[in-house]
Amino acid sequence: MDIEEDIDSILYIAREISVYKIPPLNANEGYRANDWGDLANPLWKGRLRIVENSAGAALNLEDSQTVFARAEYDPLRPSVEAVLDSSRYFVIRVEDAGKKAYIGLGFAERSDSFDFNVALQDYSKRKRAALNPPSDSNDGSSPHNPVGPKKDYSLKEGQTFSISIPGRPKPNPGSSLLGNSASSSSSTTSGVASIPLLPPPPSTNKRRNV
Repeated sequence: MDIEEDIDSILYIAREISVYKIPPLNANEGYRANDWGDLANPLWKGRLRIVENSAGAALNLEDSQTVFARAEYDPLRPSVEAVLDSSRYFVIRVEDAGKKAYIGLGFAERSDSFDFNVALQDYSKRKRAALNPPSDSNDGSSPHNPVGPKKDYSLKEGQTFSISIPGRPKPNPGSSLLGNSASSSSSTTSGVASIPLLPPPPSTNKRRNV
């Protein structure tokens, strides 16, 4: 019997982080790292790993022997909040058996906190994209236009059409283009025949009698 193993993917690792005990949050105010007391004396030090598997992603605070805390990360219900007075400190919500606790998290370098933010944002984008896949609109149809068989507007053999121009008399529907040309030609010929023809002038090449 084959047993499928759930493989963990490491999204981010910080080699050195600090954990702080933080006071309760005042109403209508954000967290501030300066309210945590002496930042040089944290409650705990270790490393941070963001781990992803089929169940989701989690923040593991651990050392070489034990896991100090674990926080599940849900993009729809984020468990990480940045403080107001620094880019290196965050507040993490940890849940265990229905109980919640909030702890402070600090990075030694700003570059580490930046990479931490990027890792969470990338995971959030992928998770939201998986929950809301784009609709397939490559068929060329529009939801506002009904789809039906295409109509053939080409002229069949023997068919003609006429265009009415304002200010000009309408052509006789029974006459064809050839008939109109013939009638026009005949009227022109008759008009020319009504003009009398004059005899040609005498030739200038003949010698005159002296």
